[in-house]
Parts: sequence; C-alpha cells; structure tokens
Amino acid sequence: MNYDRHAIQRFGFLVIIGIILLTDSVSAQENRPFPDKVHHAEPLYNDLVRDLGARKGEKEFNVGADIKKMDRTDEYGYLAEYEFAPMDRLGLEVETDFAYSKSKTADVSSGNELERLRLSSQYSFYVSKKQATTLAIGYTQIFNFEDGGTAFNPFFVAAKSWHTNWHTLIYTGPEIAYHYKSRTTEMNWQINTSLHYTLPQTDHFIGLEVNQEVAGGLLETTLRPQVKLGLSNKLAIGMAVGFPIAGKENAISSFFRLIYQL
Repeated sequence: MNYDRHAIQRFGFLVIIGIILLTDSVSAQENRPFPDKVHHAEPLYNDLVRDLGARKGEKEFNVGADIKKMDRTDEYGYLAEYEFAPMDRLGLEVETDFAYSKSKTADVSSGNELERLRLSSQYSFYVSKKQATTLAIGYTQIFNFEDGGTAFNPFFVAAKSWHTNWHTLIYTGPEIAYHYKSRTTEMNWQINTSLHYTLPQTDHFIGLEVNQEVAGGLLETTLRPQVKLGLSNKLAIGMAVGFPIAGKENAISSFFRLIYQL
C-alpha cells in the first residue's frame, strides 16, 4: 500500500473544513423539550468526544498544549478539537495533533508537523437523572502520520454523579494500530478513570485523572491532578500535571486546555 503523507494531511484538513461548514449551516434548535441530561465532570487530558447525553446543536472548540521536559529533549504537543452534536445524545469530533521537539544536547529541533488526525463519534445509550448515571459507546479512527499507519479505537464510557458535587468516570477500550510499511498490527488497552469535585454553584472543579495503558504485557500509569476554572458560561481553562508512576516514562509533564462553547 502506497502511503502519501501529504495527501492524507490535505484530506484531513478538507474533512475538518467540510464538517465545520456543514454544522454551521444547520438551523438553530427546534422548539421541543430537551432530552434528559446528567452533568458529569469531564477529565481534561483524555476528554470525551462531546458531553455525555449531548443535545442537538451543541458545539465546542478546544485548543491544548502538552509540555514534557526530558533528559535530552523537550517535547511539545499541540491540539485543536471541534466537537458538535448533530442529534440528541450523539457527539462527533475532529481533532488534529501537532508535535515539536528540541534537543538539549545539540542544536537540533523538529518543525511543527501534523502528527495525528482523529475522527471520533460517541453515543450515550443510557441516561438516568434518577441514578445520575450515563453510559456511552464510541469509536475513534486515528491517522498516524509520524509512524505511517492508522489505528482503530472503540471505547466504552460510564459516568456517575453522586447527587453531591462528586463525579466519577471510566473510559476504556482497545487501540488496534496497523503499520503500513511493515504490514504489522499491534494492540494496547486503555483504562482511564477520574474523580472530580465541582465547587458548588460554579463550573470550577479539582480532581484526579488516572491514565493507564497495557501494551506489550507492560502497564504504564500516569496520575494527572487537575483543575478547571469556568471564566464564563462559554469559556473555561484547565491545567493538569502528569506524574508517571509505572512504565517506561519517567518525565513529569504539563497539560493546558482552553475550552470554548460555541
């Protein structure tokens, strides 16, 4: 299979532009009752495709930055996400990931390049206000430009609000990666859990996100304490610090996210 990286990059940008134009052409919400929706605190690092129990017409734009200080290099990652709900309980997302690195031992650096394109969908099939619980399934198609391959990521989400200000959530599923050049396939399993406390009468929260991955028989775990500040009913900022506690990774990282509700 021939792999044209630049052609796929152009295709990715056309997909993003097409989706934005399509959703912007959709008319405003109809006059109808809103379906049930439970408020859940969403993790900052491994965020969801759209709010659980999404309602038709919801839109959101995110930008984020991941900074990792290594022994020999500094690594920077940047992302841009566009999320929208074309119908009740269904969320769609387009995400672009860029990467930049700089060596500490030599005057060498990489340019800002599109590293991944992610196309995701998520459907909340169970929403209970009485139980304060939402269950969802989803799928992400990942195009890896750096490694030359693609990945398939079906996932399951379960979230519960404890009728107070505490929220728990689990996001889990396999990621099956296919490499074009070697024609090989490998699979890892993601288990992401989170616990958050929202401040009463605000959109602020503090919490802990635990990101785990099982790959090659090894378990990698990173703890990410985090805080989110709601600046208005449309704008919020969040920050998380990553502390690896198991696996090959040994560098502390920082992650920042800007969230804008359209």
